[in-house]
Amino acid sequence: MIAPNYPPEKQKSAMPKRPNVIWVLADQLRAQALSCNGETNICTPNIDQLAMRGVNFTAVSGYPLCCPYRGSMLTGLYPNHCTPGHDKGLPPEQKTIAHVLHDAGYHTAYFGKWHLDAEGAAAAIRPNREVFHIVKPEHRGGFDYWLGYENNNEPWDCYVHGTNSDCTRLPGFETDALTDKLIRYLEQPKDQPFFAVLSVFPPHNPYLAPEQFAEGLCAENIKLRSNVPNVPWVKQQAQRELAGYYAMVRNLDWNVGRLVQALDKLNLADDTYIVFFSDHGDMHGSHGWFRKTNPYGESCRVPFIISTGHGCMYSVAPGLLYGANNACLCDAPLNHVDVAPTTLGLCGVAVPDWMQGYDYSGYVTGKPLPPQEPDSAYLQCNEVTGHLNSTAEPWRGIVTREGWKYVALPGEPWMLFNLKDDPYEQMNMAQITNYREILADLNKRLQALIDKTGDDFTLPKIEVPHIRKSRGNDVYYAPDKKLEY
Repeated sequence: MIAPNYPPEKQKSAMPKRPNVIWVLADQLRAQALSCNGETNICTPNIDQLAMRGVNFTAVSGYPLCCPYRGSMLTGLYPNHCTPGHDKGLPPEQKTIAHVLHDAGYHTAYFGKWHLDAEGAAAAIRPNREVFHIVKPEHRGGFDYWLGYENNNEPWDCYVHGTNSDCTRLPGFETDALTDKLIRYLEQPKDQPFFAVLSVFPPHNPYLAPEQFAEGLCAENIKLRSNVPNVPWVKQQAQRELAGYYAMVRNLDWNVGRLVQALDKLNLADDTYIVFFSDHGDMHGSHGWFRKTNPYGESCRVPFIISTGHGCMYSVAPGLLYGANNACLCDAPLNHVDVAPTTLGLCGVAVPDWMQGYDYSGYVTGKPLPPQEPDSAYLQCNEVTGHLNSTAEPWRGIVTREGWKYVALPGEPWMLFNLKDDPYEQMNMAQITNYREILADLNKRLQALIDKTGDDFTLPKIEVPHIRKSRGNDVYYAPDKKLEY
């Protein structure tokens, strides 16, 4: 691809060698719910502004479930090497990005939902669930400062704990209260760069938000995606839940604006990257599904925006182009294992050998990309969670940069989509003979990723029929002659 011709206002100098980084991590926010990604039911002006000041990636959640994604984002390891499933804790001896940045001279801080303490899962069977569970210091991922909770599943009146190990109630809406805490942290003078994580519960269900953010969101007026089936109860449930979901997204956008204003006021904006993303999406009726854990785009495509105070750097990396309002778009297959390496790249800190992800920071900084850029992202669901509306079997998949998605159940193909021609994933070609060769090739590429990551999964054997003859647009195959990839 030809290098983009950047507008003059984008031709800015590079950031300081040791910039600050803030992660803003939403829970269950699908990429399609932002107006910069095409949403029409609501506007997200502050998040859109982040995209216009940086790079908006077409990212995926390689494991669309809270715990596995969070473990991967912190470690740069695939879930089977750190948090292989639901309520699986991050091993306390496991190094994270917080350890790496601390050793590089950064102060590290974590605010909000953790969901990586296996002992918290055991606490869920007790009357107070995880809300009062104290995450031990050795289970906090190596952060210098920690004010969070294991798992609350409520957007109001959040209970958090920190160094004093006492539970403290944060009255009001969780995202507002945690943003307040982060801003107070930013206001404290520091003689070193910082890495801070703001991990909020919304827009996870239950879909409840402060009343002012629900204004004008009537369920019956919510426009549904075209892949929501015309089934009355599915449409009604989707519209009802989306009204609350969008209100939560509006609130999240407002708090992003508060954070940006605080950085501007403190003269930190030009020295700070904001990385805005989510752990997984939410189906909201698409294909008849709700919630997460499946490989459809509404579940596994997540926002991933890297923003700077002075806009996108110049870059010659292929795949970077301009969208609406001069927002930089990147179709690189960024995945959960890439979050930590990419953040280290923004900071100019070497990625340790034990991380499995790729550093995509060059698309933002203009620095050369590391060799052997991935051409695809690996998708996996290692176990059945027991969640309602979750898949009944484990699965593995691949999303390629050229726009193919292939997903397999144990021993059999499940999904094959051409995402460029069919972005709503309505034409499943996995069982169509004409696409058998493409299926076989993707199956082979998926097997290579399984082997590379040390995963354990049995893929199907895809047989390609031998072409016998063609007549017009029809192709005939000899059933007794088959080629196997």
